[in-house]
Amino acid sequence: MAQSGLHLVFGGELKSLDGTDFVNPDEIEVVGIYSSYAKALSAWRAAAQATVDNAMVRYFVADLTRLRTADDPAKTPESA
Repeated sequence: MAQSGLHLVFGGELKSLDGTDFVNPDEIEVVGIYSSYAKALSAWRAAAQATVDNAMVRYFVADLTRLRTADDPAKTPESA
C-alpha cells in the first residue's frame, strides 16, 4: 500500500558519512514535493543515482505530514 500525504525529497553534500549535517545548508537541493511515498522514492532514486560518484552527497525523503504545526508544536497536522 502506498503512503499518501506530502513527501519532500532533498539533499546535498554532507560533512561526514556518518552524520546528517550539510556542508552548506544554504545550498541544499530541493528535488521536489510529492503526493505519495512511491513518487518521492522514485525521485530520490533518480537524484541519488545522478550523484553516485560523490559519496558525500546524500538525499533524503521527509514525510511532511508528520511535521508539527508552527502555532502549536503539540499538534500534528492530522489533529489540528
